[in-house]
Amino acid sequence: MNQAILFNDDLAFDKEQDAWCFTVLLSAQVISIYFHSMQLKKLEEIDNCTKFDLEEIVELWLEKNEPEGNTIHIQMR
Repeated sequence: MNQAILFNDDLAFDKEQDAWCFTVLLSAQVISIYFHSMQLKKLEEIDNCTKFDLEEIVELWLEKNEPEGNTIHIQMR
């Protein structure tokens, strides 16, 4: 686990973005992460196991990419 990333416990569905979202603290910057997925959209709530999977996806994304601004959109299949 990357200690530079702190995941906030604010996972919620954002109707405006039509995606699940939570915020992370990355090097003292708050970043909103949006997960765009047809499968996730169908869920009314997300369990802890899925939440940990989403956190891992963010860590993998950040290993290969740099955030531009304070929002990241991750397209999932």
